[in-house]
Amino acid sequence: MEKNVMTRVLSPVRRIWQDRIGRLMGPGRRDQGMTTSEYAVGTIAACAFAAVLYKVVTSGAVLSALQSLIKDALDAQF
Repeated sequence: MEKNVMTRVLSPVRRIWQDRIGRLMGPGRRDQGMTTSEYAVGTIAACAFAAVLYKVVTSGAVLSALQSLIKDALDAQF
């Protein structure tokens, strides 16, 4: 019963938002993917994140912690 009440309440709200988005986008405009510039910015951001992550993982403190973790895992007694 609770689900039906929520559906009745949210259905008009959803329809209103879809109508507004449809008017903003226009009848022939559809956002179907990234443009070349968006791909370029996304690629640069991914490379920058990878470089920062590489620096963090190869830092002395993290490297020694990882080595200690692997050593403890391999030396575990079963």
